[in-house]
Parts: sequence; C-alpha cells; structure tokens
Amino acid sequence: MALSVEDRLAVHELVSLHGHLMDSGEFDRMDELFCADVVYDVSAFGLGELRGYEAISEAGLALGDANPVGHHVTNICVTEDLDGTVRVRSKGIGVSATGSVGSVVYEDVVRREPAGWRIAYRKVVPRRTALRP
Repeated sequence: MALSVEDRLAVHELVSLHGHLMDSGEFDRMDELFCADVVYDVSAFGLGELRGYEAISEAGLALGDANPVGHHVTNICVTEDLDGTVRVRSKGIGVSATGSVGSVVYEDVVRREPAGWRIAYRKVVPRRTALRP
C-alpha cells in the first residue's frame, strides 16, 4: 500500500519533533516519538544500542551539558519497502554550547501505532569525512 500524503506529512512531523523534545529535555514525552520497543543505535558514539524510550531518556540525562543545545533535522526522505516497512533517512545537525557543529545521518524505521507514527528503530551515523560513500 502506498503511503498517503497525510502519512508522509505525519512522518515528517514526527522526525522534526525529535529535536524539539530532546533540546527542551522533555524526556517524559519520548512515547510521542518512539515505540515502546524502540532500538536507538548510537554504537558509532560508543553507546551501543539503547532499548526503550526510558533508556534513551537516561542516556540523555547522563550526558547532561555534553548534549547539543540544538538538534536540527533536514533532508527528510521517506520510502516504503515492498513488504510495507517505512524507512526515513534524514540529516541531523547538532550544535554544542561551545558553538562546534556536527553532522549525522539518521536511518529510521517508523511504524504506525494506535497513537500515530512512531520511530521503531533509529541508527545515528556520524558524518566525519566528506564524500564518504
């Protein structure tokens, strides 16, 4: 089944909401972003796979002031596999309190749940070199 325009818009809004909630420390609202069984893969940052939104919240709190002051997402591309899996690939820009900036790619699998679209899987891939295939 092809994704409707409404579904695509809802997925874009979901991905965009991530930065707002993370930057404001609204960890009590992680259930608005993630499935309860979410896998959040931050292995590239030495943190492994976080399972469940409580684990994501705990990791954010543990980072404290080392968290970016701004998570910005761009270039959101939504695709649907033949089996119905909905994937989202987007670019993330993180700004630290010192003004340094980092770039990542978010590789997401999203799932429609009774409360709406949620991220079921997210892999955060840092961009550290230009033109890396």
